[in-house]
Amino acid sequence: MPWDLPVSVFSCHFFHRLTWSFLWSLFWIIQISVCVSRVFIATHFPHQVILGVIAGMLVAEAFEPMPAIQTASLKTYIKTNAFLFVSALGLYLVLKLIDIDLLWSVPKAKKWCANPEWINIDTTPFAGLVRNVGALFGLGLSINSEMFITNCKSFKHGCKASFKIACIAASLVTLQLYDVIKLPSQTESLFYVLSFCKSAAIPLTVVALIPYCLHLLVKPTEKKLP
Repeated sequence: MPWDLPVSVFSCHFFHRLTWSFLWSLFWIIQISVCVSRVFIATHFPHQVILGVIAGMLVAEAFEPMPAIQTASLKTYIKTNAFLFVSALGLYLVLKLIDIDLLWSVPKAKKWCANPEWINIDTTPFAGLVRNVGALFGLGLSINSEMFITNCKSFKHGCKASFKIACIAASLVTLQLYDVIKLPSQTESLFYVLSFCKSAAIPLTVVALIPYCLHLLVKPTEKKLP
């Protein structure tokens, strides 16, 4: 039939639009739920949540088109980490000298929180800085690892949807297991070191280790196929 091709193209385009609409709707539902929950459990003030969302969107929009993120060497990631850490620490010290306290929200949180014991060391800005620097280091470590390079070579021409779904499922389970790990907070220096290591291990596991392990499981099966 002459109209079979246009109908097929329209159906494919409609399904693609419907799928992306569903995924974006699900994404924003999750984002809004997380934002509301952070305020509800008194982890953050509303203005912190709103500014965090805006800052995250701006960073993603600025860095997403840059291929250097995926091709940068580990040395570049280490230099970037050092620059971010030193600049953030320097800014904090400068503001401290002119009597501007970036931790002004902590006393208010302890005053108004239903249980002041919920305000602990991992809610401080420095703890957030350590987590972010650790995650960036872990990303650099993962994309420069032999596991990631092997994955890229194996899936140069794409990979099956079932493999992607398996990676997503395994990653979600692993992230839940990481979330169960509670770091000792009695000693600040030990807490920050362990927090850095944990934050670095998460992208290394998700980006490199899980796809590599699943690839090793799938590889023997692919060889058996005619």
